[in-house]
Parts: sequence; C-alpha cells; structure tokens
Amino acid sequence: MLYVSIADAIKSGALNLAHSEKYRALDEYLIPKADWETHRSEYLRRAQLEEFADCAATLRKLDQALDAAYLETNENRAAGKNPYLTIRANGTFHVSTPKQDEVESIPLSTFLPARKYIPLLEALATVDNASQFLDEFEHWQVKYRRTKPDKKLFLAAIIALGCDIGHHKLAQISQHIDETALDNVVNWYFSRQNVQDANDRILRLMDKMNLPNIYRQDSDVLHTSSDGQKFEVAVDSLNANYSFKYLGKNKGVSVVTFIDMRDLMWHSCVISSSEREAAYVIDGLMHNDVVKSDIHSTDTHGYSEIIFAATHLLHFGFAPRIKGVGRQHLYAFKPRRHYQERGHTLLPDHYINGDKIESQWEDVLRFIATIQLKITTASQLFKRLNSYSKQHPLYRALKEFGKIPKTLFILRYSDDLLLRQAIEKQLNKGEGANKFSKAVSYGHSNEFIQGEKEDQEVAEACRRLIKNAIVCWNYLFLSRALADEQNEDRQREMITAIRHGSAATWAHFNLSGEFDFSEERMVDSMGLTPPRNPSLGPG
Repeated sequence: MLYVSIADAIKSGALNLAHSEKYRALDEYLIPKADWETHRSEYLRRAQLEEFADCAATLRKLDQALDAAYLETNENRAAGKNPYLTIRANGTFHVSTPKQDEVESIPLSTFLPARKYIPLLEALATVDNASQFLDEFEHWQVKYRRTKPDKKLFLAAIIALGCDIGHHKLAQISQHIDETALDNVVNWYFSRQNVQDANDRILRLMDKMNLPNIYRQDSDVLHTSSDGQKFEVAVDSLNANYSFKYLGKNKGVSVVTFIDMRDLMWHSCVISSSEREAAYVIDGLMHNDVVKSDIHSTDTHGYSEIIFAATHLLHFGFAPRIKGVGRQHLYAFKPRRHYQERGHTLLPDHYINGDKIESQWEDVLRFIATIQLKITTASQLFKRLNSYSKQHPLYRALKEFGKIPKTLFILRYSDDLLLRQAIEKQLNKGEGANKFSKAVSYGHSNEFIQGEKEDQEVAEACRRLIKNAIVCWNYLFLSRALADEQNEDRQREMITAIRHGSAATWAHFNLSGEFDFSEERMVDSMGLTPPRNPSLGPG
C-alpha cells in the first residue's frame, strides 16, 4: 500500500523526485519563477514573445482571425469556389483532395550515371572534399593532441554504423582496415554531437547551392515534414518497447526523421516504439540554424492540440495531415448561434474557455520561453506534463489555447486545395526517406544492433549522414551537368526532370560493397574438406 501510494503521488505531482529526469517538479524544468518575474520583459524579447505579452489582446486578435476564417471558408463554399468540401447532415464534413496533374518528363535517372555504380566510399569521400565534414569528428578528450587517425578509418566507421554492419565485422571483411584502429576511432571520436555536426556541414553546403531551391514553390517558404519509422532492436535495450501493430511480438524503437522539400534530412531521433512522435516535433524544428521551417507537416501521430499551441507561439506554421479531419471539433469564442445567424453552414462545435487560458498565461509564456531559449528541450517538458495522472493546469491551458490555431488550420485546410496537395507531397518525401533508410540499413535486416540509446542515436546519425551525402553528391553531379550542357532544349528537359523527380535517389550507388572472386577466396580456410588425391583420378 505504501509503494502504491508513493507511485500515485509521483504520477499526480504531489511528490517530486529531486534527481529524476522525468519526475522532478515542473518548475525545475522551467525558467526560475523569481527570475522570470524580475526579468520578464528581457525574456519575452529574447524569446520573440513580445507580441503575446498581453493575453487579452492576443485572444482578441485570434477571435477576429477565427471570425474571418469562418467567413471566408463558408463564403467560398456558398459561391461554388470549393467543390471539394461537403457538409454532412450530422454537422461533420468531408474534404476530398484530388491528385496533382502529372507532368510528363524524362525520368531523372536518365541524367544520372547509368552504367557505372558509384561506390559508397567514393561518394562519402567526394562530399567530404566539398564540405570537410570529417573535421567535425574530434576526440572526446579536449586536451588530446595526437595525430588524428587516417581519413579512411572515419569513413569505414560511418559505413559500419550507418549500414548496421558493425565495425568489428566490417574490419574483418575489408582490406586496408585494422580492427584495433577502427575500434579506437569508433570509441573515441563517434559521439552523437560529432556526427550531428558532420551532418550539419553537409546541410550547409547544400543550403548554399542554387539547384536544391528548384523544389521550392515559393522562394520565401520552406515546407518541412517529419515521420516515424519502426525498427527492431536485435539486443536487449531499455529504449526498446513493444508495438504489436508494426513489430509483432518483438521489441523495437521508432526513428523520427525530419526532411525539407529539398530532400535535406536535418534531424532525426530514436525513441521508444511506444512513445508518440508529437512530443519530439518541436525538438526537430528547434534543432539547428541551417534549416528554418516555415510550414511543418506530420501525419496524425505527430500532432496534438498542445503542439498546435507551441508551434503558434514559436512562430512555426503547423500543417499536419489529420486522419478523419471532418470529424474533428471546431472551436470559437462566440456561440454557434452567432455564426448560424450569418448563414454559415460550417459551424463551431464548442466554445473556447478564455478564462482557463488567461489564468495560466504567465506560465504558458514561461514554458514557451524555456523552449525558445533552449533551456530545456520541448520533448522533456511535454513528457513531464504528460506524466501527471491528472492533467496539470498548465497542460489544460496549453491544450485550450491549441484549439484556436488548430481550428484556424482546419478551416484553411478545408478551403485550400493547394495546401492539401502540398502537405501530401511533402509527406511523400518523408515516406521516401524511410525507404531510403531501409536501403542503407542492409547490414542486419533493418535492425539496430546497439542496445544503449546513445549508441542507437550515433548509428542513426551515421545513417542520416550517408543519406545526406548521397543527396549532396546528386546535387553536385546534376549542377555540373547543367552547367556543362550547351543545348538549351536539353537543359530545360533536365530542369523539368529534376523538378518532378527527387534528389534522394540511390539506384546508381553501390551501397553493399564489392565482391572478391580471387583464387585466394576459394580456399577452404577452415579445413572442412580433405584435399583431393590426384592419383585417384576423377570421382
């Protein structure tokens, strides 16, 4: 009874643990309250939250935005401008999204190497020559001053970890690689931060190129997305869990990958397969300064009303693909009758409780400022809020506020065909990135061979580095081919093929190594069969 009471008290927040990552008091994760009250204006300025400082003014502005959105969506439907929106008799609605018209073009593979398979080692070395990403691999000991190991050892380690071969096995099946030296490189140079920084080097190189911008619909808007992919774990792991739908009776993890419309994969994380991806969306959006998302899309697993609240206050556009969007509740500050009197047919279902938001507004701002200033990660804060058995007042306020941008998005989503098509297109890029991961991770049947979360993160970052290096190689190759092409008609064909293709293509790369058919490899090294006696003749 004592243990049960203690567990219930921890989950409810009545009892907090001083040295726990997950069960400390919520205030310990946030900017200290006294510090916030003393320097509130400075924190709001640094966190770019000044426009939200006054809760009443913020809610009035959003009330006006909701009125305008309801008016526009209903008027467009009444005028026949939106034939894809259908209102059902029970008040729910249905939105259809026709596929974009296909543009006839020559396949992009026509302009990539056809009869020559580029070795993965060559691709990594070429991209390193262009970006110097290997410079980011520094020894764990800051004062270490010995000569850095040979470049080939770092490339071998990236392939061993990223392709799930394992560095011990790769050393034994490779030439010119010493197993002890490779083991030393993996143990002392391959940290999660080092591999992430190496990825960022490649991303910065691609970000400076002109060709990747061919995928932008608007030069000022960058559309990004994230998606999770389940992987089994071949060893015992505290980070692994069951997910019967995807993994059957086996345990595994979920890898959440973030990709933009240019095929730049700028962030990934490894979480338990039982966790929801939504808590990690903000982490990816806040990850680096290379890729700055303007609109971010996820599938249903990546959205929640709290994520709508956080992305709105952090100035990110959030545009998820919500399953059964027509059954989602719509909200407003005014009663349903107010909109009925104006002849609207798409109506709010519920009323937004402004008092619930205003009572917690200072803590809401402190919560968002903590994320914006990177004092605590968003995923850690969300996990702490979700750990309470009874909803925390701050959680309820964020959820209530999130209903406003969620409603604004659903109204726009229902009214804007181009937005819906753009979301579908971007999420397809995420699905393509998942297929890419399976192609790269061939070494152990698409399973993680690491048990520790840190080691899994390093292996995933290496896999992402390989994918980014291949995309970068493709951009380098296509940029040179376009510059060398003198025929304008051929140039236009190439541009059309690139625009309607994908730079994340790998068919022309040799990912699985080379085979050795020398006489030495046909010798029975284990002595399993006796040598044949020539004097006995055949048979």
